[in-house]
Amino acid sequence: QVQLVESGGGLVQPGGSLRLSCAASGLVFSIYTMGWYRQAPGKQRQLVADITSSGRTDYADSVKGRWTISRDNAKNTVYLQTNSLKPEDTAVYYCKAEYFRFNYWGQGTQVTVSS
Repeated sequence: QVQLVESGGGLVQPGGSLRLSCAASGLVFSIYTMGWYRQAPGKQRQLVADITSSGRTDYADSVKGRWTISRDNAKNTVYLQTNSLKPEDTAVYYCKAEYFRFNYWGQGTQVTVSS
């Protein structure tokens, strides 16, 4: 059974940082493209960043230069380092594992940016 468990969310002031983690189990982690998505209230879920099995990364324009996605295949974990957080970054953040037709989602972790 595949499980993706996100952690690291919370309440942070504007300009602050959080490191999100997604621990995966039940799959061959190293072959999957891992992605972070977010969904704000009343909005569609959108891709924030992803990293392929070879380590190639891609970012949404809104987070480029502020955030970094990385993976540790030995720990079956993908990370999202979020810096310079803004109120508009407030959302539930989801982890996704993708390999051809195999797609799995985590349960999400809430990030709230507010003073």
